[in-house]
Amino acid sequence: MSNIIRKIITSANAPKPVGPYSQAVQVGQTVYVSGCLGLDKDTMKLVSGGAANEAKKAIENLEAVLVAADSSLSNVVKTTVLLEDINDFTSVNDVYKTYFKEPFPARACYQVGKLPLGAKIEIEVIAISGPLETKL
Repeated sequence: MSNIIRKIITSANAPKPVGPYSQAVQVGQTVYVSGCLGLDKDTMKLVSGGAANEAKKAIENLEAVLVAADSSLSNVVKTTVLLEDINDFTSVNDVYKTYFKEPFPARACYQVGKLPLGAKIEIEVIAISGPLETKL
């Protein structure tokens, strides 16, 4: 029986982790991307403009990590969205659906007590690396 490989995924096109974790870990064809904030990778500061702008940047950061894993937003099978304020649900959904298309990935969305660096949103995903066929 062959060993299962755990590969650490890193992208210079996304912000470095703000804690002791990897940007993503791939096991087999499954890619687990750590929670992404709406950080500018060069300044390591949150983008301005509220939850919607942070969501846009967070998804762009996710995408950069996915590309490094030979994946993409269309290969995402599950997302978890963490919001500082559930009242941002609608504006974040408006941004979310410009990046994720039907059939949408499975998703959970929660309001949390506090996010790192005072962020308004954090998004993590599970995706498949390589070709993926969708059946409806």
